[in-house]
Amino acid sequence: MIYIYNDYGGTHTTSMAAAYHLNLLPQSERKLSTEEILNIPYFNKLTHADFGKLIFHGIDEDGHPVYTIGRKRNKLVVPALKEMVLMLEGRHHFNEKIIFSNTSPTVPLVMSCGGFFSRGLKIDSLGVPLLVAGAKQCCDNIYRLVEKTKEIGKTATDQVIVLENKLFKN
Repeated sequence: MIYIYNDYGGTHTTSMAAAYHLNLLPQSERKLSTEEILNIPYFNKLTHADFGKLIFHGIDEDGHPVYTIGRKRNKLVVPALKEMVLMLEGRHHFNEKIIFSNTSPTVPLVMSCGGFFSRGLKIDSLGVPLLVAGAKQCCDNIYRLVEKTKEIGKTATDQVIVLENKLFKN
């Protein structure tokens, strides 16, 4: 099984989700500290050149790889990846369950603003504090999203699963 967390930029909520998934963050709904947030691998580190790339974060406790991808505004990235996996399955007997989990619904407005200032305008002095505030605001939702994603991964029988996660709307 392969887990792929996706959202607009691929560097904030997706990195948090991957870190929770890989047990790099406390496994609870408690608020994260500023230090914990800023030490998340890839958090606020990716650039425009990284959009559309699958970023490997590690192997989870069950031996499953965890990736993230920033898709920008393109809502067709995940459906295209799904179709590619189904084609590989049909033509080349690729037999791996893949879970695409959208973290966008967890993003609060303050985090979007922080990402714009930090990644878009390169004004970290303004953007990073907003990103940290946003991460603290949504970390409990991301934790629950990851737990739900893992649960569905273990129980679903479909080969490719796309989770929009609208229940986690901030």
